[in-house]
Amino acid sequence: MKNDLHHYIEIADGVRSGKPCIAGTRISVADIAMMYLRMGQSLEEIAGKHQLPLASVYMAMAFYFENRQEIDKRTAEAEAFAEAERIKQPSLLQEKLSAARDYA
Repeated sequence: MKNDLHHYIEIADGVRSGKPCIAGTRISVADIAMMYLRMGQSLEEIAGKHQLPLASVYMAMAFYFENRQEIDKRTAEAEAFAEAERIKQPSLLQEKLSAARDYA
């Protein structure tokens, strides 16, 4: 029996900026890895919560471990970009709360 990662994982330019995703979904390999490694969810829990075949979730983790450096680098770059944008564009709610504190 031949296991074919492309049956479970696909990369499409127009989906999630070309990140590897579970085939037929917008759920990226990095999303699965984050839920499993950072958030402590079991692979079975992830599959059930997102209505995914368990084999797809296991293959996502296999793909992640095969490409860990590249995926982690891309994730770190995205997080750094988001943080820089957050600093440049403060929350309107935070501005209103700060103004209300200054007024009181």
